[in-house]
Amino acid sequence: MLGRMSEIPLPADPSGVRAAPASFAELGLQPALARAAGAAGWAVPSAIQALTLPAILQGRDVLAQAPTGAGKTAAFLLPLLQRLLSAQGVLDEQPRRLRALVLVPTRELTAQTAAAAHALAPQLKTVVAVGGLSINPQMMALRGGAHLVIATPGRLLDLTRQNAVRLADLELLVLDEADRLLDAGFAEETRRVLALLPRQRQTLLFSATLGDDVRALAQRVQRNALLLQVDAAIAPAQPSAPAAPAVEAAAPNITQRAIVVDTAKRTLLLRHLLKTEAWPRALVFVATQYAAEHVADKLRRAGVAAAALHGQQSSGRRSGALADLLAGRVHVLVATDLAARGLDLPELPVVVNHELPRSAVDYTHRIGRTGRAGAAGLAVSFVCADAPGSEAHFRLIEKRQQQRVPREQVVGFEPASVLPPVSADPHGGVKGRRKSKKDRLREAAALAAVQP
Repeated sequence: MLGRMSEIPLPADPSGVRAAPASFAELGLQPALARAAGAAGWAVPSAIQALTLPAILQGRDVLAQAPTGAGKTAAFLLPLLQRLLSAQGVLDEQPRRLRALVLVPTRELTAQTAAAAHALAPQLKTVVAVGGLSINPQMMALRGGAHLVIATPGRLLDLTRQNAVRLADLELLVLDEADRLLDAGFAEETRRVLALLPRQRQTLLFSATLGDDVRALAQRVQRNALLLQVDAAIAPAQPSAPAAPAVEAAAPNITQRAIVVDTAKRTLLLRHLLKTEAWPRALVFVATQYAAEHVADKLRRAGVAAAALHGQQSSGRRSGALADLLAGRVHVLVATDLAARGLDLPELPVVVNHELPRSAVDYTHRIGRTGRAGAAGLAVSFVCADAPGSEAHFRLIEKRQQQRVPREQVVGFEPASVLPPVSADPHGGVKGRRKSKKDRLREAAALAAVQP
């Protein structure tokens, strides 16, 4: 059960407002690991890192919520590695005992977390276990044991069935992107993994959102956990929850634009913006795997270096597309919401919503791929004038994020017609021009009542 929340003291500036420590050393990180963090680009602790590192190093269970780009990976990885490196005899034992497990929802996030672990602590044996690849190399890598495994839930279950991994000695569990691990595609596998783990362990949950499902999971798997939040406005605590220690994170420096355009002209407009605004790289979001391939193909035929990224691709193709974008061989990556979470694309200048996301939460995750680590970013959304639901849906996104984004039009791409304004539903939804089923039934009943 979640216990009472106790605050971890942070230094204060002269104005009396709490400030994050100036260095990892002040948070208790060992000098060698602090130097490695600096070399990896984590020179100064972020707000969520300042909150979580002392608690994790003390052995506390932590439920941490912070927005996309806040530095959650370093927040759990640095203290986890220090605990492993500090354990007596851990580097000499044979076979190695699996002491720490990080569960993540996607292959890409697994690879990024593992790469950071290898860079920070190469003396530890870290093994990656993900689906979509042959299981045999992963089983070979686990021969002789491992100190740390970073895995997707389904593949970890495969490895346990093959007796390739032993979980009995596990001391520390991390559920990264915990809200995503509770999605329909992962929830059952996550539950089955948790059932295999020893009860005596330290458990860390990190999430960008803090819904009822994440809180319920924390109640089941954690003991006397600290609830630590950064920028709680993104996912307010439930009224019944104890007050959580929180620090004010600097708002992401993301400029949002909404361009009204007809559906058929979206890709032409994208090409125009790429040229006229000289975007060096862009991540373009679409709704389906077909659309990702289709839009990428249209861009390539127009001379734009573009690639698609979606869940039906092989792991090698997905990794290759990301590597090409980071290396500059590809200028535009057209992706499904697979790329909306966890991916760290350093200094990505632009995110484009070619198709709007299904929810305001997905919108937040999408645009959070830019404007990371204090850099400036741009998020452009196409609002389709000829699609009755597009304007209404974007207004709902605006309402959820409590921010109005002015509509604009681009010369030469003006829509043929503009939809009349929609009215807000007092119950939180948005009504467009189409009548609801309930409204149609009411009208039919009224008409039947007046007919002879």
